[in-house]
Amino acid sequence: MFKQITKRLGLRNFAHKEEGSVSLEVLIMMPVVFWVYAAMFTIFQTYQEYHVNQQAAYTIGDMISRETLPLDADYLDGVQELLNYMTNSKSSATVRVTSLQYDETTERFYLHWSRARGSQQAATNAEVADWTNRLPTMPDAEYIIVTETSTQYTPPFNIGLGEPNIQNFVFTRARYAPRVLYTGT
Repeated sequence: MFKQITKRLGLRNFAHKEEGSVSLEVLIMMPVVFWVYAAMFTIFQTYQEYHVNQQAAYTIGDMISRETLPLDADYLDGVQELLNYMTNSKSSATVRVTSLQYDETTERFYLHWSRARGSQQAATNAEVADWTNRLPTMPDAEYIIVTETSTQYTPPFNIGLGEPNIQNFVFTRARYAPRVLYTGT
């Protein structure tokens, strides 16, 4: 029965025909080829942007952890400028630096100080209480620096990714001092 249907419709001969119009095939396939190329390029650029932002966040966190003198407002302004430069962000990047102290009896972190630049606000004790799952367990009364960065990315082609907000959350222990201080705290 299947053979009769294919014989009547001429499907068997159609499958073996090799004639066609190249210009028509190119007209059909070129938009698909261009879209696939643009999509691959955009996805690669987006992953590269995420990688660059993560490297910048780790660099800033490491830079702050090496400070032995108290940080001030000018230092954090410079950190934001450095983040803008490293990420080559078209919009202004935001950065928040928070110093936390771990309390072993309550098994949670307490806010030592927090400062932000850009559209982000300084961290609060209530917000820091939720970070226990994101940070490692530490010795009692140990300090840790949390660096959060955020940049807006606009992909080169609109393939449905939107404009993602790239956020990073990096924690580092102070390297050369027991803790990193901020002027006035």
